[in-house]
This record gives sequence, C-alpha cells and structure tokens, in this order.
Amino acid sequence: MDREFFRDKIEQSEMVLVGLGEDFDGMTTLRRRADYVRGCERLKAEGVSWLIPAWNEYCLEQSGEHAVEEALDKLDNLLEGKNHYTVSVATNSRIARGTRTVMPCGSVFRKQCSAGCSDILPEVSEEERELLGDVFHGLSMGSFTEESVSLGVCPDCGAPLILNNVYAEYYNENGYLDSWKLYMKWLQGTLNHRLLVLELGVGMQFPTVIRWPFEKTAFFNRKAFFCRVNEKLYQLTKELAEKGCGISEDAVAWLAGL
Repeated sequence: MDREFFRDKIEQSEMVLVGLGEDFDGMTTLRRRADYVRGCERLKAEGVSWLIPAWNEYCLEQSGEHAVEEALDKLDNLLEGKNHYTVSVATNSRIARGTRTVMPCGSVFRKQCSAGCSDILPEVSEEERELLGDVFHGLSMGSFTEESVSLGVCPDCGAPLILNNVYAEYYNENGYLDSWKLYMKWLQGTLNHRLLVLELGVGMQFPTVIRWPFEKTAFFNRKAFFCRVNEKLYQLTKELAEKGCGISEDAVAWLAGL
C-alpha cells in the first residue's frame, strides 16, 4: 500500500481501531539473540514463565534497539486528535502508558497472588524493578534461581506475589477488565462511522482477542476499511478482500517508515 494512501485513510476516518501484536514486544529482534532464547527456556523450565514479559523488556533495552519505541511514537503522532482505541496482546509497558488502551494479556506494572486467590493487584515498585534487573543480569550470565525473585506475599493467603500477566498459571484478569468495558462501549459507537481498523503484527497466539474480533468488526461496518500488516500472516478473509488490504511487511518497520 502506498504510504500516502494510508495517511489519507487515517485522515478521512472518523474513528480508528488499532490492534498491536507480539511484534511490539520486540520479538523480531529478540528471537535472533541466543542469550534471550536461552533465558526464556530457563524461565519456563523453572516454572516462572510470568517473568517472560519483564525479560523481554530487559533484553530489548540491553540490545540498544529502538525500533519498537520509534514505531509506537509514530503511531501516537498519527493518532493525535483522532477518536481511537488500542487493543494490545503485546505486554510492552510502553504501550500501557497510552490512553484509551486495553492490554488483555497484562504487563509488568502489577502483581497478583500466584495462587490466584485475591483480586488485590498492587503496583510493582521501583525497588522491585531494580531487583528484576539484577535477576535478569544473572540470568543472562547463566545464573538463576526462583528464590532470587521476591515480590512480596499475598495478604490473603501468604502465597508469593508474581507479575500479573497471561503467563501466570492462575492469571487474574481483573487488571484489565475495567479498560475492556470502556473499549466495548467505544466499539459499539463505531457502527455506521468511517472506521479504520488497523491490525499490526498480530499473530495466532491469541486470535480471539484481536484477529477474529477485528475481522468481525470490519465485516459488519459498511464504512470500515481493514488494514492488516504482518510479515507472514497478512492474508485477508474473502469477505474483507474488497474493503481492506493485507501488507506483507514487518509491522514495526512498516509503521516506523510511515
């Protein structure tokens, strides 16, 4: 798609629905790093997969790669003044800073009871962020023990607190449900409005969050235009072929280049 054409689509739209996929956790960069892959395997083997979103951010910062940050800044500029909502299956904390954003997979900002017994979701403190940085430095050097991670205990049952994200065994979804209700209310108001549906780097890990609902939204809105950007999974359904486009590019690089 011609970039000028896409900018015109944004300008002409009354509302914009944005879906951000796993690419915005920096996966394109991280999967090429052997230390990152080894770290993920170690965390999974130790039964602490809930640390993976924080490990993603640590490794991305250490890499010195700023493509994701630049792409998200570009998105902010493009959406400035537009009536929009963003849904993300990425857990990148940079996304969480945006307004009108819902992150159903959680992030690194809140903690939950590891046993899932409590709806108390305290924020992760600055000291705890520094602790995780030290833990990940050790992990990158091949040294890690679950005991080195201490984020407090649940006030109700005394079980350890862990990061509140979808990788937790007993993921507490209350961390995003209020934002989800606001999103659902906003979505109801898109019908019969010129809606741009922009799906960026969304894979098939959580298709019921963005991929399939976005297709449904575009299908039922006669004034919608659907744009899917994905290096491999860019194809559109037959029903959307005439009211949208699929772009076979890395979504982060594509967005940064607009």
